[in-house]
Amino acid sequence: MVAHLILYMIEKVGIILIVAFLLSHMKSFRRIFQEDSTRNEKLVLICLFGGFGLVSNYTGIEVFQDTISNQGILLDIEPNNAIANTRVMGAVIGGLLGGPVVGLGAGLIAGLHRYTFGGFTAFACSLAVVLAGVLAGYCGRYKLKQGKRITASFAIKVGMLLEALQMGIILLLAKPFEQAWHLVQIIGLPMITINGLGILLFMMIMQSIMKDQSRARANQTSLVFSIAERTLPYFKQGLNGESSKAIASILLESTEADAVAITDTTRVLSHVGAGTDHHISMGELVTRLTKSVIERGQICVARTKDEIYCSSASCPLEAAIVLPLKVQHNTAGTLKMYYVDSHKLDDVQQQMAEGLANLFSTQLELAEVERQSKLLQDAEIRALHTQIHPHFLFNSLNSISVLCRTDPTKARDLMLELSLFFRSNLQGARQMFIPLEKEIENVAAYLSLEKARFPDKYEVEIKVDSSLLDFHIPPFLLQPLVENAIHHGLSRGKSKGFISIDITQQTDHLEIIVQDNGVGISSETLMVLGKQTVLSETGTGTSIDNISKRLEGLYKGQASISFKSLSGSGTKVFICIPLHFKKGDLSIAESIYS
Repeated sequence: MVAHLILYMIEKVGIILIVAFLLSHMKSFRRIFQEDSTRNEKLVLICLFGGFGLVSNYTGIEVFQDTISNQGILLDIEPNNAIANTRVMGAVIGGLLGGPVVGLGAGLIAGLHRYTFGGFTAFACSLAVVLAGVLAGYCGRYKLKQGKRITASFAIKVGMLLEALQMGIILLLAKPFEQAWHLVQIIGLPMITINGLGILLFMMIMQSIMKDQSRARANQTSLVFSIAERTLPYFKQGLNGESSKAIASILLESTEADAVAITDTTRVLSHVGAGTDHHISMGELVTRLTKSVIERGQICVARTKDEIYCSSASCPLEAAIVLPLKVQHNTAGTLKMYYVDSHKLDDVQQQMAEGLANLFSTQLELAEVERQSKLLQDAEIRALHTQIHPHFLFNSLNSISVLCRTDPTKARDLMLELSLFFRSNLQGARQMFIPLEKEIENVAAYLSLEKARFPDKYEVEIKVDSSLLDFHIPPFLLQPLVENAIHHGLSRGKSKGFISIDITQQTDHLEIIVQDNGVGISSETLMVLGKQTVLSETGTGTSIDNISKRLEGLYKGQASISFKSLSGSGTKVFICIPLHFKKGDLSIAESIYS
């Protein structure tokens, strides 16, 4: 009889395991066990494992004295009969995986349902399954608090122990005792053994789910990093047509996408794969989906052709994921991955695309920081080789040596100014931003040394709001402009020169105006000034171009330098810096170069 009961129990466990195996292939089921459960997910787990208990009750084996009955679906039993089933298995697994709350909920569902079947063990079995669920929950929680996984071997030990507990409760509560004892002798060993085996097999299925998912994530991570490594040299070139085409080709080769495109905020930089007949590289943006991502800065997924909003009716692309590429929280462009079959755009492809977009954004940001580093190094070289060139040093020392005989006090002051000028230039060349006060001190030191050589050749007026002295600006903004005014604007003038520096706070920006009454700038030079290097007979011709590029890169187009001049009528230089771009807003660049 016991042997037959064991065979019947194996059959019932098989039903539960088949259901579990089918559920394990559902994404929503796997997701529940891969993440920390929320309140709603705990409710799903309660219903799921409680449902296992209901199935066990309906498919149970009716036992009466020395007779067992395996006659299909049970709805109720005779008062003197009992049920052998796998009810405890669902509550125990639910408790181990979901905690005491899930174990209690699943146990109540299975227990109350069992109680409605009747029989002399109805109350004892109902109470036992509830206790088994709660205790399994606390056992699982204890294991996790120790930093250990809930293994299959641990689960089978807990399951067999709690099934044995059910036998003990039957002996304590079921009446008459003699009948309960006889029942336990029949069902005890089969239920403890087979339910333990069922729990073991179920946990092995769960472990297989976890391993498969971990393996898939590892493969996906490896692929993402491989792509990132191959595309890094191109991202260092910035977003342009040539680099974007190389990046898009690598993505098309390495992913399931049928077409890949990269854009900036106004045009398609590259498009490779399907749809190249109308998704033209270096052309204007043609899909409303891309424009929406650029405006909102959020990922958009389209699973139908209509959602892509392509203007071409013959476009073969059926699905797309468009991701923003961000630099310092600003959208600099988009990465677009298209599919001719919407079913190819699954969760794996979407997660990989999101990971790539985040990596690409980081690469763009680091490339921008590296570009700013090169500009800063150029500024340092210019400061050391142009601003502090040997002729300037020689002339300054010569002036000081003359004054040592005629005016020692002034000579001492000029030596201090020269020291300050050297120190300010060397310190500024190693920093991304300095206080406005420091920049003005550097200019004042430079002017003191120049005026010592030509005391009556020009006058300088500096006006600045004292509340702005702590505002941080890039170094080497003012001194190169003043130097240009002296050496290019005033050197050929016959009348006394005048230079003014006016720094004020406007509504939303800091305005710097450097003006001279020199010879002015020709209209041809004015057209390219600040846009490219201007050839110069007395210097490197890079100072204005360097200032323009640094302002553009550091402030993302929100800062500007402009010029107003007429030949023979002097020059006025305007620099506008947004007030909301304070030092802390550029912490990434500063943390690397400080």
